[in-house]
Amino acid sequence: MRFFSNTTRAILAGAALATTLMSTASAQADYPNRPVSVVVPQATGGANDTIARIVAAKLSEVLGQQFVVENRPGAGGNIGTAATAKAKPDGYTLLLTTNSTQVINPWLYKTTGFDPLKDFTPVGLVASAGYVLVVNSAFPANNVAELIAQAKANPGKINYASAGNGTLNHLIVEMFKQKVGIDMLHVPYKGAAAAATDVAGGQVPVSVQSAPSSLSLLASGKIKALAVTNEKRIAALPNTPSISETIPGFGSTPWYGILAPAGTPAAIVDKLNAAIKTALADKDVQDKLIKQGCEALQNTPQQFAALLKDDLATWEKIVKDSGARVD
Repeated sequence: MRFFSNTTRAILAGAALATTLMSTASAQADYPNRPVSVVVPQATGGANDTIARIVAAKLSEVLGQQFVVENRPGAGGNIGTAATAKAKPDGYTLLLTTNSTQVINPWLYKTTGFDPLKDFTPVGLVASAGYVLVVNSAFPANNVAELIAQAKANPGKINYASAGNGTLNHLIVEMFKQKVGIDMLHVPYKGAAAAATDVAGGQVPVSVQSAPSSLSLLASGKIKALAVTNEKRIAALPNTPSISETIPGFGSTPWYGILAPAGTPAAIVDKLNAAIKTALADKDVQDKLIKQGCEALQNTPQQFAALLKDDLATWEKIVKDSGARVD
């Protein structure tokens, strides 16, 4: 009887496991069968929010369920990111974030509330962002080589504006300074708009700005673009060279990407990645991204995971060398 009882229990346990596996497989095959929350760890109206709404709207069409953007700003993106890391890994809570939050914040903040690698499953990139090295229209440099010459002739005397200590446009300039061996003085502002306004007004001669915040000022002639900081030219400014055309090997391409909580089933991640690829192939989506100074950029979950590791290592050195901290 004992043998029969053990066998019966084994059979019942096996049947229960099979039922669970079948149920899980069915749930994954039917995914998504209810609305999906897309957490944006920045405020409404910002670049990340705009990109998220463009992509979420198209994913809703592709997968037949609503992808609803949920803004959870605070602490430079750390609050929404940490909350997503703790969400159930079932594909119904996703994070659409930027490289500044995911791979720079861990080196800027004493604590972020999340591990950028262990707490997430990469799904895929959705876009790259354009950033531009700009100067006041009266500044005596018309290209990257002339700016470097000016800085070397006047070490520590040329100021550059940023959106604040530890922001992406601050650290891109620090990367540039380290690469070419120049010394310029950092002037942090409370936001990119204030920094761009003062460059246009001539109070500070140099800055790196996102393409959207630069386009109207460039059109007005108040500032001029020396180069884009991306590895290659961008669609929004096709006639503006990249810094890499003067300084081989230099390049920083900010990105937007989707991550899921760690442990999200591979079948769901792969389905989402395929849907992102379909969404980004849409001409209307591509045009909307270009108007935001961005370009559609898609990769596999494995490629995204490798990019995260590489970017973390790259920005660790830049942040530490710059001395930037946010506590």
